[in-house]
Amino acid sequence: MRPFALNYARPAQQLEVGVPYAYDSRLQLNVLPDGRLAAHDYAVLRELGATTSTAGSKTHFDD
Repeated sequence: MRPFALNYARPAQQLEVGVPYAYDSRLQLNVLPDGRLAAHDYAVLRELGATTSTAGSKTHFDD
């Protein structure tokens, strides 16, 4: 028997979003191309909501 919810579930749509920062393994933080911390750039935070790292758990945010 198939659970009721699976009759209506749809795959999550993957959006192609470019982020203006990259992970720096030495600092273990996301940094902007000019070397500043992404978490300190309020425009980035306002636009993206967070600077979630792609390394390790995606539930931890850069401090």
